[in-house]
Amino acid sequence: MIHKIKNLGPGLLFAGAAIGVSHLVQSTRAGADFGLGLLWALLLVNIFKYPFFQFGPRYATATGESLLDGYKKLGKGILTTYFILSIATMFTIQTAVTIVTAGLASTLFGDFISIEIWTIIILVICLSLLLFGKYKLLDKLMKIIVLTLTISTIIAVYMAYSKTSTPLSIKQILPSNSLEIAFLIAFMGWMPAPLDISVWQSLWAIEKNKETKVYTPKSALFDFNIGYLSTIIIGIGFLMLGAYVMFNSGETFSNSAGVFSGQLINMYTNSLGNWAHYIIAIAAFTTMFSTTITTLDASPRAMNRASELLFQKPSKYGYLIWITLLTIGTICIFFFLNSEMGLLIKIATILSFITAPFYAIINYRLISSHHTPKEWRPSNQLHVLSWLGIIFLIGFSIWYLSTL
Repeated sequence: MIHKIKNLGPGLLFAGAAIGVSHLVQSTRAGADFGLGLLWALLLVNIFKYPFFQFGPRYATATGESLLDGYKKLGKGILTTYFILSIATMFTIQTAVTIVTAGLASTLFGDFISIEIWTIIILVICLSLLLFGKYKLLDKLMKIIVLTLTISTIIAVYMAYSKTSTPLSIKQILPSNSLEIAFLIAFMGWMPAPLDISVWQSLWAIEKNKETKVYTPKSALFDFNIGYLSTIIIGIGFLMLGAYVMFNSGETFSNSAGVFSGQLINMYTNSLGNWAHYIIAIAAFTTMFSTTITTLDASPRAMNRASELLFQKPSKYGYLIWITLLTIGTICIFFFLNSEMGLLIKIATILSFITAPFYAIINYRLISSHHTPKEWRPSNQLHVLSWLGIIFLIGFSIWYLSTL
């Protein structure tokens, strides 16, 4: 067991990347607007996305190469499509997570400087940690962050439950009007995360194996399952927090990052007491900081590898170039849209859900193909769950597009 715990890494990085906007913002809003009525959506999307995320570390540790290498084997057009989709979404996603982190930093540490300056400070800190500490530091840091996040969230949920006199209804709700449907799709788009994170997971798995030399497919799946289970538990936790503290309160969330962060923490404090301020603030900031640093590492790592495969020109400074571009691009978008946090998150999450069927299908094709060693191809049960997942993702995307 000690050996298994020591091998934890990429699975917790997955949790760090996944537990962010989807949990802190979207799950909390789902609980605030619908009570426990969208619990079905949270559980279903986690179940149906599971195989496609799991295929990332499975393929990487079974073959010694990333999903991107596998995409190229399926056809250069598939890798090109990935490259284009990533270019179209990486800046919006990074800005969406950083903007929330900056708002929380302002609320937690003080608004003596502007949100814009907090954004630059956070990005510089993340950039420095990644460039000087590299994967090894990120791996160690994420174990501390995920543990802190889990404990603080469980404490907050327990205290919210103990202070609630009226039990919440568990009646499930299917949104009917266009605004509610759009929220549902956005909620599921990043729950627990966008499917392209499976690519990041495969790259982290390769880095972990370079470090330990004993990161086998079996240990990778154990690691991933721990991380994935954490995202589900914490997702339910934030949904319950939103339901216990905000449901039927009449409060509406602001689209400004600073105002939203203050509203979020103040509503918990007003409901649970002043003691909750720092627990909620630490849980919220830890959530978003982990997402900011993992996405800032993973997108450049993935784009660098995709560029090398597409243009067949390995670059010693490729990661540095991409992470610099992403940092500058994030700051530029933030300065133009810093008051439109809600719009940024909505665009990013809906794009992620609509593109999910593409990643689901190619990940399934790759793991089921002759490119994967036979012993690590999916079981019959995993095949069935994959087919159901693809039908689910395509069906909901069509349903959403038909309501526009």
